[in-house]
Amino acid sequence: MQSIKYDIAIVGGGIVGMSTAYKIQKKYPKLNLIILEKEKELAFHQTGRNSGVIHSGLYYTPGSYRAKNCVDGRVQLVEFAKKYDIKHDVCGKIVLAVNQKESKQLITLKQKGEKNGLTNLEIIDMKKVKEIEPYAEGVSALFVPQSGIIDYKGVTNKLAELIKEINSESRIETNCEVLNIGNEKLFSTKGTINASHSIFCGGLFSDRLAIKDNLELKMQIIGFRGDYYELEDTSKYKVKNLIYPVPNPEFPFLGIHFTRMTDGSIECGPNAVFTFKREGYKKTDFNLKDSWDALTFSGTWKLFINHWKFGLNEYRRAFSKRLFLKELKKMVPSLTMEEIKIGRSGVRAMALGNDGKVIEDFMIVKNDKNIHILNAPSPAATACLAIGDEIVEHATKSFDLNNK
Repeated sequence: MQSIKYDIAIVGGGIVGMSTAYKIQKKYPKLNLIILEKEKELAFHQTGRNSGVIHSGLYYTPGSYRAKNCVDGRVQLVEFAKKYDIKHDVCGKIVLAVNQKESKQLITLKQKGEKNGLTNLEIIDMKKVKEIEPYAEGVSALFVPQSGIIDYKGVTNKLAELIKEINSESRIETNCEVLNIGNEKLFSTKGTINASHSIFCGGLFSDRLAIKDNLELKMQIIGFRGDYYELEDTSKYKVKNLIYPVPNPEFPFLGIHFTRMTDGSIECGPNAVFTFKREGYKKTDFNLKDSWDALTFSGTWKLFINHWKFGLNEYRRAFSKRLFLKELKKMVPSLTMEEIKIGRSGVRAMALGNDGKVIEDFMIVKNDKNIHILNAPSPAATACLAIGDEIVEHATKSFDLNNK
């Protein structure tokens, strides 16, 4: 790799990294790109382990990057899936209120969605809810027609194919971990890569890559594992599409929900528990450096202190099938212990400020000749193509691409 000088290196082969590479390659087909992924395959971590939901843009603060990019990105993503025959289904979802207090919150949620450009949102009574989800129980629901499901791993691999079609000289290197960053150089497990500019889409390790690039940060990535259960095959009929709870505005998670996946399985989850390893998908996984970094960071303890009760409940549920089922039964009361089985897990990259507050919006930072995507929380997968457009704008100006 030492003999080739690439125009741009993209570090991270998840859906944000590949969307960024695709959008740059599409606009500047002559640029020589290299995409570096430390795992043996693309979309191995957050992209391949999320809930597979096409988010509508319902929940996010109007005017925020998350709101704008989600709505624009969703439209682009669905068009992309149709064009390239990616498994998907814009099936709609219900946000189910199980009491009167939650029912009142649906009004605010609907207004927020409308401010973000969503149309045909409808607050429905239980008669209509039953027509959509016969086994759901509650008081009322918000029907969101724009939501759906998709194969995000399939999207990522198609993006990789398209990049190579546009420019056969561009490369995608798996099993290639970036160890350090120099001036127009990346030092990796496959040797030194020479690149005029680098764009870092490191997900769970975005902060550490930024530090290697001499950025001073007032935030840190903290990992939160999400566990899923699945419905047994004989009980899949109890969920038709997507059933979400009314989110608690005090917490940065949407709560345990039901999702029909593109393969027909029904997932239930995820919860959200602090993990002692950034890529720790098992309940007992532990990494000394990850734990030390997280537990010596002041923001972590401020988060714990502010939300100790929520955290304790999540931990109890993580180790108790009975408690997990109790949460599910709030929306689908007929479920039994025999109808759910342990499924997969994922880890979210949560960006925390020194003050212990969650950094909710997307965060893109320029440093000399490089760009860092420091924070790309949900709905980053849905918004990936819009995020790619935004990074292209940054790169065009910062890297002076029009003159290359």
